[in-house]
Amino acid sequence: MRRARPSVFAPLACAVGLTIGLAGCARTTDTFKPRITISNADGAASRAKSFVVDGYVLDDTGVTQITVDGTPIPILPGSRKLAHFQFKTLIQGSTGKYTIAAQDAAGNRSTLILPVTVDAEKPTITITRFEKAGNVIRVTGTATDNSRVVQMLVDGNQINITPGAKVDFYAETTGIWADLEAVDAAGNRTTLRAR
Repeated sequence: MRRARPSVFAPLACAVGLTIGLAGCARTTDTFKPRITISNADGAASRAKSFVVDGYVLDDTGVTQITVDGTPIPILPGSRKLAHFQFKTLIQGSTGKYTIAAQDAAGNRSTLILPVTVDAEKPTITITRFEKAGNVIRVTGTATDNSRVVQMLVDGNQINITPGAKVDFYAETTGIWADLEAVDAAGNRTTLRAR
């Protein structure tokens, strides 16, 4: 009885990429494109023409390159599977955009267009109702902004709001007055003492 000799052709077929139903030729293909996220999502709006954009690129095999408008930028120390990057903007005028691209070890590439705006306009606060009963103060009002109000504080405590260009708020506090503060997406702040 003759024994079957191992085929020399099988490894060669795998190396060349021929598929002839050979079980040992299973090859994994990386089709996962890098995912680009900006940490300071509201950082795309700023009071200054130059500010730092901070972000990450997530990839299963590791990021090999990150570019901004075609120019490579450094990947900060840490894991290449969660590549941390930063770059500084310099906006001409009041708006601009940056094209962020990332590539992984398998050659997969992703891009993200990041619009940026310069917003020096502060939000406004309007009090529509103020009540004082003993030591308890109830205040109702509206905060508006040319872009988006993202935070509302009463006596330093953040209250729940739905961010937007016009935000209605209600709060209760104690004391003689209520110190209100509205913050927009660019970090502009307006304070108002309700009494």
